[in-house]
Amino acid sequence: MASESKDMATWATGGCTLIGLGVGLVYLQTNVLWFVASILIGIGTGLLLSSLLSGLRKK
Repeated sequence: MASESKDMATWATGGCTLIGLGVGLVYLQTNVLWFVASILIGIGTGLLLSSLLSGLRKK
């Protein structure tokens, strides 16, 4: 249980997804596809950060 609380990789994915959702809400009135794209960019950024954090933790 202690290792799960110290693993920040899952926090990075969730946090970037929420950032993408917040940015997407700004663009929701303009175009729905920009809303979806910003969520996907947030998920992709979170996954990238989580892999970097996992790599740094192994060193």
